[in-house]
Amino acid sequence: MNAMRRRYGRGLVLGVLMLVLVMVTACAKDTQGVLPSPSAQEEPGDQNTATTDNTGENADGSSDEPVTPVEDDSTGGENGTGQEPANEEKQPDPADQVDFSDAQSVTVLVNKEYALPEDYEPSDLVYPDVRFTFSEKIEKRMMRSEAAAALEKLFDGAEEDGIYLAGVSAYRSHSTQTSLFNRYVKKDGLEKAKTYSAVPGHSEHETGLAIDVSGSDGKCAAEDCFGDTKEAEWLAKHATEYGFIIRYPEGKEGITGYKYEPWHLRYVGTEISSDIAERGITLEEYYNAVPVTANP
Repeated sequence: MNAMRRRYGRGLVLGVLMLVLVMVTACAKDTQGVLPSPSAQEEPGDQNTATTDNTGENADGSSDEPVTPVEDDSTGGENGTGQEPANEEKQPDPADQVDFSDAQSVTVLVNKEYALPEDYEPSDLVYPDVRFTFSEKIEKRMMRSEAAAALEKLFDGAEEDGIYLAGVSAYRSHSTQTSLFNRYVKKDGLEKAKTYSAVPGHSEHETGLAIDVSGSDGKCAAEDCFGDTKEAEWLAKHATEYGFIIRYPEGKEGITGYKYEPWHLRYVGTEISSDIAERGITLEEYYNAVPVTANP
């Protein structure tokens, strides 16, 4: 009986050992089936081609990376949509900030298209302390106070360079401009008169911001020959430093509507005069007020 028990016990142990061996063998086979092969493992820095390609896109073409605007230097900093980046503001054009229709402003535009109010008369006219070709303190010797102060500095600057200027004609009232223009029409006819003189209400002299100048001897005053003088040469180079421009420059007749007048200075302030000089443009071009279509 004891012998049978021993055989039965050994058989049970052997059976258990064989079962354990079978189970271990099966487990080992299953484990080998899920281990990655060496060729499928990722190298540091590489992207897993099973989910993404080397552009950072998923297999369906979408991207997990956030979309950010890309600046394009060739389009002035615009992003790929052609729009300005949200954090950048477009700089305004200084000319867009100026009301050139305000008759009281030193920046007013007066030409064949833009006129002054019929009853306009400057309220701050003064006599600038500069040399004129005449001695009387009359209307055409006056200018608006800001322009007069700038003119005094301009004359002083010219004298420092050995250039002696004289005023010829500054402010004109509406009635004076009317009489003057009618005289020119009677002399040369309407169409020719309008090439060198303004219809009343359209003259810069009525603003009190313009003045015709010459050399101190008065030669070539308001005449074409003034353009060949040393005074005209100095003004062309330096007038803008004092806030004045040569209002009717050579070669711009089609824009200003008037022939070249190297003697006609117009005060606009140093900011505008410097910009106009740097760009080589007229007051009409500065204000984007071209072409001048009216022909009064």
